[in-house]
Amino acid sequence: MSLRVLVADDQGIVRAGFAAVIDAEEDMTVVGEAGDGAEAVRLTAESAPDVVVMDVRMPELDGIAATRIITGRPDAPRVLVLTTFDLDAYVFEALRAGASGFLLKDVYASELLRGIRVVAAGESVLAPSATRRLIGHYASGAAAGGPGERSHGALDGLTDRERGVLALVASGLTNAEIAAQLGITVGTVKSHVNAVLRKLGLRDRVQATILAYDLGLARPNPPGTPL
Repeated sequence: MSLRVLVADDQGIVRAGFAAVIDAEEDMTVVGEAGDGAEAVRLTAESAPDVVVMDVRMPELDGIAATRIITGRPDAPRVLVLTTFDLDAYVFEALRAGASGFLLKDVYASELLRGIRVVAAGESVLAPSATRRLIGHYASGAAAGGPGERSHGALDGLTDRERGVLALVASGLTNAEIAAQLGITVGTVKSHVNAVLRKLGLRDRVQATILAYDLGLARPNPPGTPL
């Protein structure tokens, strides 16, 4: 089935360019184009896309607020945030609002298309180095200093191995890297990740990473740490 995609960007030429690239794919269809966050929210309700490609900075209602509204609805689509800078504080807030990942606006067409397919499949498109860099710079004060808004009791339902896997996910490691570090198979890692998401009621690895930082299970990289 064709993936239904909504493109939201306040720059008409950028929006049209993304839409043209997406619509040219056999397995994708652009079902709407929005010039601001409010329009993105309205068109999402009307057109029921599978993925919303969302700009962060837009008039009327910014991409963060629009993402929060969209992902808070039943049967919400996935949201892929686009931004100019990968260390933009707004991007972290967008992830907190429910976005499944982010890409830079100057990505190659192939990367954008892959990102859409990945988030549509229930995964995230945060590269490990980008995850560490983003969290390291823009994690909340609570995350940097210790357990944040949520209690460690949220982890009580996890096994020790599942807690360990959650911490490694938050550090930005891929399933293959986690498997190598723990001496288990990639399939076993996937099972642990799925169990963590299910038990904690999380949508994807992005939300798992944020929760791990909120609870102090993971820490931002110190300044100067190699990525």
